[in-house]
Amino acid sequence: MSLTIRIEDFDGDYDPFTGQLVMGKEEMVTDLYGELQRRLGEGPVHDIDIRDMFGIPRDETLTTVRGVTVLGHDLVKTVLNDPATYSNTIYQNFLGAAFGPSITTIDPPIHGRYRRIFQKAFLPGVIQKFKDERVPNVINDLVDQFADKGKAELVTAFTRHFAFNFINELLELPLEDRGVFHRLAVGQLAVSYDPPRGAEATRKLRSYLEQLVDQRRENPISDNDFIHTIATAEVDGERLPNDVVVAFFRQLMNAGGDTSYHGLGNILAGLLTNPTQLEAIRNNRELVPKAIEEGLRWECPVTTLFRNPTVPVTLGDVEVSTSDYLNVMIASANRDPDVWDRPHEFDVHRDRRHLAFGSGAHICIGQHLARMEMVVAINILLDRLPNLKLDPNCAPPTIHGLILRGPDALNVEFDQ
Repeated sequence: MSLTIRIEDFDGDYDPFTGQLVMGKEEMVTDLYGELQRRLGEGPVHDIDIRDMFGIPRDETLTTVRGVTVLGHDLVKTVLNDPATYSNTIYQNFLGAAFGPSITTIDPPIHGRYRRIFQKAFLPGVIQKFKDERVPNVINDLVDQFADKGKAELVTAFTRHFAFNFINELLELPLEDRGVFHRLAVGQLAVSYDPPRGAEATRKLRSYLEQLVDQRRENPISDNDFIHTIATAEVDGERLPNDVVVAFFRQLMNAGGDTSYHGLGNILAGLLTNPTQLEAIRNNRELVPKAIEEGLRWECPVTTLFRNPTVPVTLGDVEVSTSDYLNVMIASANRDPDVWDRPHEFDVHRDRRHLAFGSGAHICIGQHLARMEMVVAINILLDRLPNLKLDPNCAPPTIHGLILRGPDALNVEFDQ
């Protein structure tokens, strides 16, 4: 008989959704690209941590570590494509503290062995099944709540929830657990700016998932139980270590949710503030995937990746030791004027590939799922919200944040 599994919410009142912006002071950063462009004009490597560059508090897990910032398309790509020289183990300081031994914190060759198992969950055939039913159902359920009102604020009503709600469905979580699961998953990231709350979220979510994995491993609740599939997966004839399985699910909500949540918000902000381009994709839906790519280039939802050298290196004219770490600014790479014509303009007709999902061995494992979710979401919004546009009675969206970037609000109106 199945045991009842309980999930514990935060003690007292706590809003994990605004913590990084408010407590981490990232809401102060609106003009990210002006400063990055100025610095890139001085050189591609700077002996300063990215948070110090923008005058906000250091990551609590990295206060004693020297940070160096890498800018520009070519050097960013070089670092990301050389995992032998530039390791991911720096992530053990913060994501490791939050999620445990996830594939983000592990280097090749072990990384590749585990990644191949998890990647099976994101194969084209699997994603197509999600696209045909599960994702549209989740999106339509959200749109149902405001489609007849003529107005909406899309961040709180839609973008914050659509990807996370899909993950809840994918994991087949009990309905009564889903809100707390979402809060704890987001709250794990507080290890960087509010360690006590981050530790609380980490402890409570780990306990819940350990029980859930143990139960579903032996007793799947459906023929397509995703938790059961991952929990019973094998590497070279042996099951994945339990802590790696649990870490995968602890990170899934953030890796699979935050990129889509912030990414879609940024794409919608780009379209809504450029009505001519919004009209173009409304009339030609083949442009929707290109709008996705341009939005991710124009405003990276995750602006930087972190690496630490495995040997002493000289980047630009900066010497970097193995005890230092690199802020590898993919946001800068995606607006490098040596690569992009009119880099600060939002233009859905671009064709060149961006680095918003990273590059190399650690490129985002869920990138194809994220793209599919956003394509489906935009098409449904255009279908169900005729004449969608910014509400002229509200302030236009402001995109802010340093590590994670997204709009503060998307106030829109549409025909009922």
